[in-house]
Amino acid sequence: MIHCIIIDDEPLAREGMASYVREVDFLHLTATCENPLQLTKLLDQHPVDLIFLDIQMPKMNGLDFLKTMQNPPIVIITTAYPTYALEGFQLNVLDYLLKPITFDRFFKSVNKARDYYHLITRSTDTKTGAAADYFFIRCGSKYEKIYFSHILYIEGMQNYITLYTEKGKYVTLLYLKNLEENLDSQAFIRVHKSYIVSIDKIEGIEGNEIFIQSHRIPISRNYREQVIQRVVEGKLWDKIKFS
Repeated sequence: MIHCIIIDDEPLAREGMASYVREVDFLHLTATCENPLQLTKLLDQHPVDLIFLDIQMPKMNGLDFLKTMQNPPIVIITTAYPTYALEGFQLNVLDYLLKPITFDRFFKSVNKARDYYHLITRSTDTKTGAAADYFFIRCGSKYEKIYFSHILYIEGMQNYITLYTEKGKYVTLLYLKNLEENLDSQAFIRVHKSYIVSIDKIEGIEGNEIFIQSHRIPISRNYREQVIQRVVEGKLWDKIKFS
Protein backbone atom coordinates (compact mmCIF):
# COMPACT_ATOMS: atom_id res chain seq x y z
CA MET A 1 0.00 0.00 0.00
CA ILE A 2 1.31 3.45 -0.96
CA HIS A 3 0.40 6.14 1.59
CA CYS A 4 -0.14 9.57 0.04
CA ILE A 5 -0.98 13.19 0.86
CA ILE A 6 -2.66 15.76 -1.38
CA ILE A 7 -1.63 19.42 -1.07
CA ASP A 8 -3.65 21.99 -2.98
CA ASP A 9 -5.15 25.33 -1.96
CA GLU A 10 -8.31 24.74 -4.05
CA PRO A 11 -10.99 22.68 -2.21
CA LEU A 12 -12.49 21.32 -5.44
CA ALA A 13 -9.09 20.26 -6.72
CA ARG A 14 -8.34 18.48 -3.43
CA GLU A 15 -11.65 16.64 -3.48
CA GLY A 16 -11.27 15.69 -7.14
CA MET A 17 -7.83 14.24 -6.54
CA ALA A 18 -9.03 12.49 -3.37
CA SER A 19 -11.85 10.82 -5.32
CA TYR A 20 -9.28 9.52 -7.82
CA VAL A 21 -7.10 8.15 -5.02
CA ARG A 22 -10.05 6.29 -3.51
CA GLU A 23 -10.57 4.49 -6.83
CA VAL A 24 -7.09 2.94 -6.79
CA ASP A 25 -6.68 -0.09 -4.54
CA PHE A 26 -2.95 0.32 -3.91
CA LEU A 27 -3.25 3.95 -2.73
CA HIS A 28 -4.21 5.06 0.79
CA LEU A 29 -5.04 8.73 1.37
CA THR A 30 -3.41 9.75 4.65
CA ALA A 31 -4.52 13.41 4.57
CA THR A 32 -5.17 16.51 2.48
CA CYS A 33 -3.92 20.03 3.21
CA GLU A 34 -4.12 23.56 1.85
CA ASN A 35 -0.51 24.75 2.00
CA PRO A 36 3.07 23.58 2.61
CA LEU A 37 3.05 24.71 6.24
CA GLN A 38 0.24 22.27 6.99
CA LEU A 39 2.10 19.60 5.05
CA THR A 40 5.19 20.01 7.23
CA LYS A 41 3.17 19.31 10.36
CA LEU A 42 1.46 16.32 8.75
CA LEU A 43 4.72 14.76 7.59
CA ASP A 44 6.11 15.01 11.13
CA GLN A 45 3.15 12.96 12.35
CA HIS A 46 2.49 10.71 9.36
CA PRO A 47 5.42 9.84 7.05
CA VAL A 48 4.13 9.11 3.56
CA ASP A 49 5.36 7.52 0.35
CA LEU A 50 3.80 9.88 -2.20
CA ILE A 51 2.83 13.57 -2.35
CA PHE A 52 0.49 15.12 -4.91
CA LEU A 53 1.85 18.66 -4.89
CA ASP A 54 0.28 21.82 -6.33
CA ILE A 55 2.62 24.69 -7.26
CA GLN A 56 0.79 28.02 -7.04
CA MET A 57 -0.33 28.25 -3.41
CA PRO A 58 -0.48 31.02 -0.80
CA LYS A 59 2.38 31.45 1.70
CA MET A 60 4.80 29.20 -0.23
CA ASN A 61 5.23 27.96 -3.80
CA GLY A 62 5.08 24.17 -4.02
CA LEU A 63 8.44 23.87 -5.80
CA ASP A 64 10.09 26.21 -3.30
CA PHE A 65 8.80 23.97 -0.55
CA LEU A 66 10.13 20.89 -2.33
CA LYS A 67 13.59 22.48 -2.41
CA THR A 68 13.57 22.67 1.39
CA MET A 69 12.96 18.92 1.83
CA GLN A 70 16.11 16.89 2.47
CA ASN A 71 14.65 13.45 1.76
CA PRO A 72 11.35 13.98 -0.04
CA PRO A 73 9.05 11.05 -0.79
CA ILE A 74 7.88 10.41 -4.34
CA VAL A 75 6.37 13.63 -5.73
CA ILE A 76 3.80 14.06 -8.50
CA ILE A 77 3.15 17.69 -9.45
CA THR A 78 -0.49 18.72 -10.05
CA THR A 79 -0.82 22.19 -11.56
CA ALA A 80 -2.52 24.35 -14.17
CA TYR A 81 0.82 25.89 -15.21
CA PRO A 82 2.97 24.02 -17.77
CA THR A 83 5.85 26.51 -17.48
CA TYR A 84 7.20 24.85 -14.32
CA ALA A 85 7.69 21.42 -15.87
CA LEU A 86 11.46 21.71 -16.47
CA GLU A 87 12.13 23.01 -12.96
CA GLY A 88 9.98 20.24 -11.53
CA PHE A 89 11.88 17.50 -13.31
CA GLN A 90 15.19 19.08 -12.25
CA LEU A 91 13.96 18.48 -8.70
CA ASN A 92 13.38 14.81 -9.58
CA VAL A 93 9.60 14.85 -9.42
CA LEU A 94 8.24 11.61 -10.79
CA ASP A 95 5.51 13.11 -12.98
CA TYR A 96 3.87 16.41 -13.92
CA LEU A 97 0.07 16.43 -14.24
CA LEU A 98 -1.64 19.41 -15.88
CA LYS A 99 -5.11 20.40 -14.68
CA PRO A 100 -7.78 19.48 -15.52
CA ILE A 101 -6.49 15.99 -14.77
CA THR A 102 -8.32 13.05 -16.30
CA PHE A 103 -8.54 9.77 -14.42
CA ASP A 104 -6.72 7.96 -17.24
CA ARG A 105 -3.75 10.32 -16.94
CA PHE A 106 -3.85 10.08 -13.13
CA PHE A 107 -3.93 6.27 -13.22
CA LYS A 108 -1.00 6.15 -15.61
CA SER A 109 0.97 8.39 -13.26
CA VAL A 110 0.25 6.44 -10.06
CA ASN A 111 1.14 3.16 -11.76
CA LYS A 112 4.47 4.73 -12.57
CA ALA A 113 4.74 5.73 -8.89
CA ARG A 114 4.02 2.15 -7.83
CA ASP A 115 6.77 0.81 -10.09
CA TYR A 116 9.23 3.30 -8.65
CA TYR A 117 8.05 2.54 -5.11
CA HIS A 118 8.85 -1.14 -5.68
CA LEU A 119 12.37 -0.16 -6.74
CA ILE A 120 12.81 1.98 -3.64
CA THR A 121 11.56 -0.84 -1.44
CA ARG A 122 13.99 -3.23 -3.05
CA SER A 123 16.84 -0.76 -2.43
CA THR A 124 15.88 -0.44 1.24
CA ASP A 125 15.77 -4.21 1.63
CA THR A 126 19.26 -4.41 0.14
CA LYS A 127 20.62 -1.98 2.70
CA THR A 128 19.12 -4.00 5.55
CA GLY A 129 20.60 -7.23 4.24
CA ALA A 130 17.46 -8.67 2.64
CA ALA A 131 18.33 -8.11 -1.01
CA ALA A 132 16.00 -9.43 -3.68
CA ASP A 133 17.44 -10.67 -6.95
CA TYR A 134 14.53 -9.38 -9.02
CA PHE A 135 11.93 -6.61 -9.30
CA PHE A 136 8.70 -6.04 -11.20
CA ILE A 137 7.86 -3.48 -13.87
CA ARG A 138 4.57 -2.69 -15.53
CA CYS A 139 4.40 -3.33 -19.28
CA GLY A 140 0.97 -2.33 -20.51
CA SER A 141 -1.50 -4.33 -18.41
CA LYS A 142 1.06 -6.94 -17.34
CA TYR A 143 3.58 -6.99 -14.49
CA GLU A 144 6.88 -8.44 -15.65
CA LYS A 145 9.40 -10.00 -13.28
CA ILE A 146 12.94 -8.84 -14.10
CA TYR A 147 15.99 -10.61 -12.67
CA PHE A 148 18.98 -8.33 -12.23
CA SER A 149 21.25 -11.12 -13.47
CA HIS A 150 19.30 -11.30 -16.75
CA ILE A 151 19.70 -7.62 -17.67
CA LEU A 152 22.03 -6.94 -20.61
CA TYR A 153 21.59 -3.19 -20.79
CA ILE A 154 19.00 -0.44 -20.32
CA GLU A 155 18.10 2.38 -22.68
CA GLY A 156 16.38 5.55 -21.49
CA MET A 157 14.21 7.82 -23.63
CA GLN A 158 12.41 10.79 -22.07
CA ASN A 159 10.05 9.32 -19.45
CA TYR A 160 10.35 5.62 -20.29
CA ILE A 161 13.02 2.94 -20.40
CA THR A 162 13.65 -0.21 -22.40
CA LEU A 163 15.27 -3.12 -20.56
CA TYR A 164 17.13 -5.55 -22.81
CA THR A 165 17.41 -8.91 -21.08
CA GLU A 166 18.40 -12.47 -21.88
CA LYS A 167 14.68 -13.22 -22.38
CA GLY A 168 13.78 -10.20 -24.50
CA LYS A 169 13.12 -6.49 -24.15
CA TYR A 170 10.60 -4.71 -21.93
CA VAL A 171 9.34 -1.12 -22.11
CA THR A 172 8.00 0.68 -19.04
CA LEU A 173 7.30 4.21 -17.81
CA LEU A 174 10.28 5.06 -15.62
CA TYR A 175 13.13 7.55 -15.73
CA LEU A 176 16.61 6.14 -16.32
CA LYS A 177 17.95 8.18 -13.42
CA ASN A 178 15.38 6.71 -11.02
CA LEU A 179 16.27 3.18 -12.07
CA GLU A 180 20.00 3.84 -11.86
CA GLU A 181 19.67 4.94 -8.23
CA ASN A 182 18.35 1.48 -7.36
CA LEU A 183 20.82 -0.64 -9.30
CA ASP A 184 23.93 -2.20 -7.76
CA SER A 185 26.73 0.18 -8.75
CA GLN A 186 29.19 -2.73 -8.66
CA ALA A 187 27.20 -4.63 -11.28
CA PHE A 188 26.00 -1.86 -13.59
CA ILE A 189 27.67 1.17 -15.15
CA ARG A 190 26.35 4.16 -17.07
CA VAL A 191 28.14 4.48 -20.40
CA HIS A 192 26.06 7.21 -22.02
CA LYS A 193 23.36 9.66 -20.92
CA SER A 194 20.84 7.20 -22.38
CA TYR A 195 22.45 3.82 -21.59
CA ILE A 196 23.36 1.69 -18.57
CA VAL A 197 24.98 -1.72 -19.10
CA SER A 198 25.61 -4.83 -17.01
CA ILE A 199 29.36 -5.05 -16.54
CA ASP A 200 29.41 -8.86 -16.56
CA LYS A 201 27.60 -8.96 -19.89
CA ILE A 202 30.19 -6.83 -21.74
CA GLU A 203 31.92 -8.99 -24.36
CA GLY A 204 34.14 -6.36 -25.93
CA ILE A 205 34.89 -2.67 -26.39
CA GLU A 206 36.03 -1.10 -29.64
CA GLY A 207 36.32 2.61 -30.21
CA ASN A 208 33.18 4.17 -28.77
CA GLU A 209 31.07 1.02 -28.74
CA ILE A 210 30.38 -1.77 -26.28
CA PHE A 211 29.50 -5.24 -27.58
CA ILE A 212 26.93 -7.33 -25.72
CA GLN A 213 25.78 -10.36 -27.69
CA SER A 214 24.51 -8.92 -31.00
CA HIS A 215 23.99 -5.44 -29.53
CA ARG A 216 26.22 -2.42 -29.96
CA ILE A 217 25.86 0.22 -27.26
CA PRO A 218 27.46 3.65 -27.71
CA ILE A 219 29.93 5.05 -25.16
CA SER A 220 29.85 8.82 -24.88
CA ARG A 221 33.06 10.79 -24.60
CA ASN A 222 32.18 11.90 -21.06
CA TYR A 223 31.94 8.30 -19.81
CA ARG A 224 34.64 6.51 -21.83
CA GLU A 225 37.50 6.94 -19.36
CA GLN A 226 35.35 5.75 -16.47
CA VAL A 227 34.22 2.72 -18.48
CA ILE A 228 37.78 1.70 -19.36
CA GLN A 229 38.88 2.09 -15.72
CA ARG A 230 35.97 0.06 -14.34
CA VAL A 231 35.77 -2.63 -17.01
CA VAL A 232 39.27 -3.09 -18.46
CA GLU A 233 41.98 -1.83 -16.13
CA GLY A 234 43.22 -4.45 -13.69
CA LYS A 235 41.95 -7.22 -15.98
CA LEU A 236 44.00 -6.41 -19.09
CA TRP A 237 46.55 -9.02 -20.09
CA ASP A 238 49.20 -7.61 -22.40
CA LYS A 239 52.93 -7.67 -23.02
CA ILE A 240 53.59 -5.00 -20.40
CA LYS A 241 51.85 -7.05 -17.68
CA PHE A 242 54.11 -10.03 -18.23
CA SER A 243 57.37 -8.21 -18.99
